[in-house]
Amino acid sequence: MPDQAVTVFWFRRDLRLDDNAGLFHALKGDFPVLPLFIFDRHILDDLEEKADARVMFLHDTLTALHERLKDKGSSLLVKYGKPEEIWQEVLHDYSVREVYTNHDYEPYAKGRDQAINKLLIKQDIPFRTYKDQVIFEKDEILTGGGDFYKVFTPYKRAWLNKLEDGMLESYTSGLSFENWYQTKPLPILSLEDMGFKRSDIEIPPNRINENLIEDYGEKRDYPAKDATSRLGIHLRHGTLSIRKLAWEARELNETFLNELIWREFYMQVLYHSPQVVDSAFKPKYDNIPWRDSEEDFQRWCKGKTGYPIVDAGMRQLNQTGYMHNRVRMIVASFLTKHLLIDWRWGEAYFAKKLLDYELANNNGGWQWAAGTGTDAQPYFRVFNPYSQTDKFDKNEEYIKKWLPEYGTDDYPEPMVDHKEARQRAIDTYKEALN
Repeated sequence: MPDQAVTVFWFRRDLRLDDNAGLFHALKGDFPVLPLFIFDRHILDDLEEKADARVMFLHDTLTALHERLKDKGSSLLVKYGKPEEIWQEVLHDYSVREVYTNHDYEPYAKGRDQAINKLLIKQDIPFRTYKDQVIFEKDEILTGGGDFYKVFTPYKRAWLNKLEDGMLESYTSGLSFENWYQTKPLPILSLEDMGFKRSDIEIPPNRINENLIEDYGEKRDYPAKDATSRLGIHLRHGTLSIRKLAWEARELNETFLNELIWREFYMQVLYHSPQVVDSAFKPKYDNIPWRDSEEDFQRWCKGKTGYPIVDAGMRQLNQTGYMHNRVRMIVASFLTKHLLIDWRWGEAYFAKKLLDYELANNNGGWQWAAGTGTDAQPYFRVFNPYSQTDKFDKNEEYIKKWLPEYGTDDYPEPMVDHKEARQRAIDTYKEALN
């Protein structure tokens, strides 16, 4: 074990040097900071696609961080394995005095951090964690009765009432505090070392477009327009500070800020009700007798339902790792209502494909569409794909972009009749809930 005492900063969902709460505190500490990132096999081993664009994005981001740290005479320690085993290696190889990181709220992450904390406690090493990926977390926004909010609108009202300017101020960073562990550059694992390869999917830029945000409320619902920020992957992995984005949103567009509040609403729901990962938020909705039709599900996955707006969305997702948010609601409603297929099937498919996949948002959105979640609307809300098309893609620009066979004999007939499917869904839900 080297003699020099170090602080380890553990990067997870905060892959940036600027405006990083935990890193800021680590660099102010008594020991030089060694940054660490772990490619977690508990997560990576479950990925079926080896040309996974998200893994590629992480690798490219870490390589860029590594280069910045090299300029400071330091390095990024990158490991591949199971976190407990990796931490045992790190504690053997370095004289670790403190560990800093930022909070993570997903059930797996909470269990992982509890296990690492127990390991560190045995060696009298403090494990210091900070809020970084949200403005408000855990129990910071509660009802007057001390419970967490289960409906979005009152949560949003409380969120806005509690917001103060200081909460959006940036943390100064490693650019100001140069307390880095000085070491020769450590080797960065290649994608191939972990069994992955590069993807052809393009990663959207990490750039706040102020003009887009200003027009967001007016244009965001039209999938043919380039009117959404595409910043989800950067918020998910912390290459963009939520404080910076929320500050811009507050200044420029209330509707855009509203979407950031939705993100935190679903995070607090997941934190307080982790059972939603596998079960309906409203328990009685677990009584719905879903249709276990693998054939129908595969037609939905491949974008061959015969409903153009649904199929265009699925083709966009399969080809780019992204789907327009309005279309996400339409395709999710179609799967759960028109086809009566379990929302968990759709959620799992999105988890495989979405660049911006985030458990809380994905789960919340799917349960919203299925009527099983926090939404106050009754179960008989069923999106009409035809009227949604007329309203948001009237000239069929989005549809024609993603469905080259649309309008030809190669395009399939609708797999279900809208009116019949709608009524079947309403009747099925009604009977199951009574």
